[in-house]
Amino acid sequence: MKWEDSKKGFESFLRLEKSLSANSVAAYINDINKLMMFLDENYKKLPPEKVKLEHLKSFVENINERGVSPRTQARTISGIKSFFKFLLMEGKIVADPTSLLESPKIGRKLPDVLSMEEIDMLIDAIELNKAEGQRNKAILETLYSCGLRVSELVNLKVTNLFFDQGFIKVEGKADKERLVPISEKAIEEISLYLANYRKTLKINKESENILFLNRRGKKLSRVMIFTIIKGLAEKVGLDKKISPHTFRHSFATHLINGGADLRAVQEMLGHESILTTEIYTHLDRNYLKKTMNKFHPRS
Repeated sequence: MKWEDSKKGFESFLRLEKSLSANSVAAYINDINKLMMFLDENYKKLPPEKVKLEHLKSFVENINERGVSPRTQARTISGIKSFFKFLLMEGKIVADPTSLLESPKIGRKLPDVLSMEEIDMLIDAIELNKAEGQRNKAILETLYSCGLRVSELVNLKVTNLFFDQGFIKVEGKADKERLVPISEKAIEEISLYLANYRKTLKINKESENILFLNRRGKKLSRVMIFTIIKGLAEKVGLDKKISPHTFRHSFATHLINGGADLRAVQEMLGHESILTTEIYTHLDRNYLKKTMNKFHPRS
């Protein structure tokens, strides 16, 4: 059995049966490529069906010695485990060599969160006299108002805006759709963007239904959203490592801190499991502890 044939089968399985995004599929295949290169260099091009637990342990030791973080190690091992489970399911191997392979212990990392003051500071730093200023303001208000992933933001469609009802329809992971409430402030900024910037563009045919566009009338890239936010953070001197996802974390944390129901937040974020959403209850406990330490007379 050849590695390339196995990878193609695995890739098709991830795309068609697991309905994973292109980015997720690429990450899985990258994990397999790392293992394949290691085996080529150290075990004379060992084919997939000949891989044993000792070979995998040697691979894990190698990436550990190279200083790869425990979190990245765990993600790589997870990808490799999925690959060999697929081969077992397809009858390409008779035993799963990863069944006893252990991942490094990693703590649950709490995401960075912006305060309301920091969010306002970033939005206020946008130069509205520039052509793309109103667009950028609408982008930040939408990220914070709706808790979107960056991929959901750049793919947001004009026909999925239901402002009269106060909702937008979001196409999330694995093409799953959900309705998310949108704030009056975000509606106002998007409406201004539509009226004063978007309608002046010569829009590319493929992007006619995409809400947020670049100056060439095409869909914005994920990288461009990162660039906009990092530029604003540098401009205001914000000493935090932030990204578009930081607005999503802040959205969820502020809701939980305000007493929102965990199930409601799960629905708005598009989490399949409530366990994923529960990380924000940990943030809430930290907030409560800080509040008590600051204001309780015995603290």
